[in-house]
Amino acid sequence: MAYDAEDTRRRIFEAATAEFAEHGLAGARVDRIATAAKANKQAIYLYYGSKEKLFAAILRAKLEEIRVSISIDPDAMAESVGQIFDWYREHPELIRLLLWEALEAGDEPESEQEFRAGFREKVHHLAEGGAVRHLPEETRVRAAQDLLFTVMGLIAWNFAVPRTCRIVLDEQTDQDALARRRRTVIEAARRLASTPGVQG
Repeated sequence: MAYDAEDTRRRIFEAATAEFAEHGLAGARVDRIATAAKANKQAIYLYYGSKEKLFAAILRAKLEEIRVSISIDPDAMAESVGQIFDWYREHPELIRLLLWEALEAGDEPESEQEFRAGFREKVHHLAEGGAVRHLPEETRVRAAQDLLFTVMGLIAWNFAVPRTCRIVLDEQTDQDALARRRRTVIEAARRLASTPGVQG
């Protein structure tokens, strides 16, 4: 059978995503990634250069995935938030990767600029309608930025600390807690999006 470089890269990427989500950058082991990917360690260094560069590549890809997969309709905020909540529930590795990145990885100014541009696009879309429509043009973008980040926090924290979520809500299972939180977050987003006093 001929060597399939793209399939090897895909297997490495998937194995490394699971490894980094579980152990972080410092705790991840290249040999475990290689074993899980059914690849040799040399292939990992050949394709990605280092463990740090592999982590950065995965984080960039995951952030890009969420950027293109998720949109917020400024006139249907609650429905959009429900969809985003479901996306996070189906991709729990993203929150873990972001938490590890905040704890362990340094700044990457180049990739940061790339993602700033992507989020600016979402913010401008949000600024065209919904809760910030009535604001003066010079404050509308900042208000939309604050609204977007607030909504992201309302969603993400549920998946960052699932045990705390379950305990605080006094639910027996993570599933029960998340179902309850989904309803609550959607309602909170609906109220935020309909509040005429939202300011930047």
